[in-house]
Amino acid sequence: MVQVLVRDNNVDQALKALKKKMQREGVFREMKLRRNFEKPSEKKAREQAEAVRRARKLERKRLEREGF
Repeated sequence: MVQVLVRDNNVDQALKALKKKMQREGVFREMKLRRNFEKPSEKKAREQAEAVRRARKLERKRLEREGF
């Protein structure tokens, strides 16, 4: 459960913090995905593409860290 404290009646700052937490947890992304039905074959293809993207990103970061 996401919880944000409002300090000094500053609702704008609390709302900004809430949005940031929700973004980090992937709530907005999940809401977007659930808006329409996704066929199982489309879901599988999307998840595989995401896995490839993650692997490439990790490899790039690893190479960058090692100085290549």
